[in-house]
Amino acid sequence: MKLKLLIVFTLVILAVAVAGRLVPHAPNFTPVGAVALFAGMYLAQKSKWALALPLGLMFLTDLAIGFYDIKLMAVVYGSFFLYAVFGMLVRHRKGIGSVALATLSGSLSFYLITNFAVWAFSTVYPSTPQGLLLSYAMALPFLKFTLLGDIFFVSVFIGGYELALRLLRQKAFKLNSIKLFTP
Repeated sequence: MKLKLLIVFTLVILAVAVAGRLVPHAPNFTPVGAVALFAGMYLAQKSKWALALPLGLMFLTDLAIGFYDIKLMAVVYGSFFLYAVFGMLVRHRKGIGSVALATLSGSLSFYLITNFAVWAFSTVYPSTPQGLLLSYAMALPFLKFTLLGDIFFVSVFIGGYELALRLLRQKAFKLNSIKLFTP
């Protein structure tokens, strides 16, 4: 029953994530980081291939949205892979604090790594320390939406899954209690 719940939740999350990337949205307010964190926390226990799930999601939706500079794409994909690693690190400590820390770590890592890559691989900013700082400063609005999107989607996906697990356990407990007291 628990595996069935995990499969259903994963399919729903993926459908939401595909839609979340394809429909108009605020910049960086997407469910991809939350999918990666979910994959690291729950799916990687079943198969390490689950860590590629967010990368497959990105590739599939990039087919529709369009591709861009391959070096920047690799960095973006790698940054989402890092979210999955953070999910693996907290999978045995699924408290609100550890999940919040993993979410925040994913968001901040994404911001720092991808904006460093924009500075390093493009000609948008001068190749100077001031150019790097300018890259980070100009990306602050994107960081805000990354944080908001990650907090929202992690709350919905991981919070929703944990709530469903709790309800499933309560139902199983009630059924077992009824069996114990029935003649």
